[in-house]
Amino acid sequence: MRFACRICGRALTYTFVDLGMTPLANSYLDADQLDAMEPFYPLHVRVCEGCFLVQLPELRSPAEIFEEYVYFSSFSESWLEHGRRYSEAMIERFGLGPASRVIEVASNDGYLLRHFRDRGIGVLGIEPARNVAEAANAAGIPTLPRFFGVALARELVAKSTRADLLAGNNVLAHVPDLHDFVGGLEILLAEGGVLTVEFPHLLRLMKENQFDTIYHEHFSYLSFRVVVALFAGHALTVFDVEELPTHGGSLRIFARRAADGRFPVRPGVAELLAREEAEGLGSIETYGKFEARVAGTKAQLLEFLLDARSRGKSVAGYGAPAKGNTLLNFCGVRSDFLPFTVDRSPYKQGRFLPGTHIPIYPPERIFETRPDYVLILPWNLREEIAEQMSRIGEWGGKFVVAIPRIQTF
Repeated sequence: MRFACRICGRALTYTFVDLGMTPLANSYLDADQLDAMEPFYPLHVRVCEGCFLVQLPELRSPAEIFEEYVYFSSFSESWLEHGRRYSEAMIERFGLGPASRVIEVASNDGYLLRHFRDRGIGVLGIEPARNVAEAANAAGIPTLPRFFGVALARELVAKSTRADLLAGNNVLAHVPDLHDFVGGLEILLAEGGVLTVEFPHLLRLMKENQFDTIYHEHFSYLSFRVVVALFAGHALTVFDVEELPTHGGSLRIFARRAADGRFPVRPGVAELLAREEAEGLGSIETYGKFEARVAGTKAQLLEFLLDARSRGKSVAGYGAPAKGNTLLNFCGVRSDFLPFTVDRSPYKQGRFLPGTHIPIYPPERIFETRPDYVLILPWNLREEIAEQMSRIGEWGGKFVVAIPRIQTF
């Protein structure tokens, strides 16, 4: 089967990394599903030799992946704090007030918009996962349970709804039709408005071996150069960029209409473009080196688990994130090596990880079973989790992360 680049249409033939066959990373199972057939799909990532977009083909539609979603942002204390800091910074920098409107695309459970609402600023969320949108509406955050694109943007503008601040955090990678999505952003942005978009930075993924962030709901893996060019093609100018620690290293870009001269392009834009060029992101050979590092991480994790078993040590997991499902399925880790994992989300507790069928319990299970090692699957939250679970030190327990390499602490 031939696949075409979702930006420039060029045929995709160059492999970035092939992680084999895996289930959808957020397709958690109930007990009565364990004996049924479970679909697996290729997790084969390619890079376009024309525009250098790293991407997965659309093997399952967004509606199949996102209409019911298991990730609720409000269960992460660090992510709630991230949203609070963002709201305060945007209100101060752009002078937002009661006459302003903030719209967030992929607004999840309203974790971010609540901070604007509490400051008396009008808000609107757009969230395709109906169960998550219901939670946001119940919390007093008006939220549309819709997929976003040009059609919805035109509907909203026809009702005189436009955004003075338009936000999209960790959504761009989830969009198979990038032109429709970015075109919709341009339409919905008010004259003189500002657009901010956050996404994991491909450069950090490559340098820090974050291959577990690859799964089927992430259709694209984005460099700064690719996003700047994509936005320019829709009359949007990126005028500033910030590097963030979230999700292992993300970018927050600031964009405006190309014809709006109120916000001059800041030096950091050219500086980051030059840094990506120096790191080789304009050369196809750079992308071809990633797969060997991934194989090394698989070997390290399996060696650790085999060694722990040979020494009679027990290992449990912490977290049931999508990235953990990529890691465990690619490495072939099942419940014989990882008997269970725990998660704070009641939505996941009592269910099983896709593919591996590892059971998910509440965090208290760790203290009941007292494992020798706790493998933190959402490694980007390692400090937050280590603080929450610090009591494992009472019996000499240690934490482990596998990305970018095996580390115990």
